[in-house]
Amino acid sequence: MTRDEALALDAADPLAAHRQAFALPPDVIYLDGNSLGALPRTTSARVREVIEHEWGEGLIRSWNGAHWTDMPRRVGAKIARLIGAQADEVICADSTSVNIFKVLATALALVSARPQVSTQGRRVILSERANFPTDLYIAQGLAHLHDGAYELKLVEFDEVARAIDPTVAVVMLTHVNYRTGAMHDLTALTARAHAAGALAIWDLAHSAGAVAVDLDAAGADFAVGCGYKYLNGGPGAPAFVYVAQRHLAAAAVDRFAQPLAGWFGHRSPFTFEADYAPAPSIDRYGVGTPPIIGLAALDSGVDTVLAAGVDALRAKSIALTQAFIACVEDSCSDAVTLVSPRAAPERGSQVCFAHPQAYAVMQALIEQGVIGDVRAPDVLRFGFAPLYVRYVDAVDAATALAGILRSGSWRSERYQQRGIVT
Repeated sequence: MTRDEALALDAADPLAAHRQAFALPPDVIYLDGNSLGALPRTTSARVREVIEHEWGEGLIRSWNGAHWTDMPRRVGAKIARLIGAQADEVICADSTSVNIFKVLATALALVSARPQVSTQGRRVILSERANFPTDLYIAQGLAHLHDGAYELKLVEFDEVARAIDPTVAVVMLTHVNYRTGAMHDLTALTARAHAAGALAIWDLAHSAGAVAVDLDAAGADFAVGCGYKYLNGGPGAPAFVYVAQRHLAAAAVDRFAQPLAGWFGHRSPFTFEADYAPAPSIDRYGVGTPPIIGLAALDSGVDTVLAAGVDALRAKSIALTQAFIACVEDSCSDAVTLVSPRAAPERGSQVCFAHPQAYAVMQALIEQGVIGDVRAPDVLRFGFAPLYVRYVDAVDAATALAGILRSGSWRSERYQQRGIVT
């Protein structure tokens, strides 16, 4: 693709107007929306309204007057529309890590309580070796709390289906791999887990808002995801958790199946009862006091995605990533190796290339205004958020990368200095 061809595609792009909804700095090509989404223009005003009016003037009255208590469910219902869920199956709360703990603990409790399925020897939590580390850490910690009753088994991406057998209690996977962009077949693997008597947990951190997901149609059990990537909720935005209706009903039988029994998960928080009685709904996954300012920012971010629609975003994502792969391989295939799947249906909304000095190369790119990121030890990662990334951005980023690799400018000592966050 030439630059003129890219400009022509941008001129005809039905999503082009959505870029104006974001406060993007000039002369920056932002290809890191898969790590932190750009700032929606509406967010600042919305947060100011919450801080200056609802909090500043309404004070504590705004829990009722501004309906603060409803925000986790209201924002969750919007996210539900993006992931193929019912409004009352999703709530915004806590972080992805905490939500993984909640649903993994619930899933293990539900499997162990099944009278119709033999649980003897069913002690495996199955995951991908390259899954995002926080998911694996949570599983390790939970297995430790169970005094060795469960073990975490890790396999390669393409070994997951074969590894699902009667020893598996829970299959816990990230839909789109954070390091490569490779995408699991959520529907097929969920069905495979169910056929083996296991439950499936899906981390949608790199899917929600960029890839079409239909959890209910797939028969999914549980899902989690963060609000600060493609949902544009801002740094540290609240996460979300999905629990299928059938499991909400089943878990209600065991009041501690979801063990984080916080007061906002109680059926009646403001009766201040001494004994825990879980809410008979998704509310039991809310746990603590909702972060209202963060939820307000996330609400604005989710609206930007809903305004475009996931199907349209996915179509543009595929076109953008295909164009970027072609441009990079046309200009510098001798210096980098494609890590992401080449086939678009197998890839999320990111493209990853390997280079032995990926960190230094990325720092040189960032200095030229092309912002991506790095995943150790050698992956250059480029995220394509179709709401605001243009075709010309893909072409210009590839051109900048080729220039840096040809010139060897990345060898400069200043690009070797590592920051804490990469």
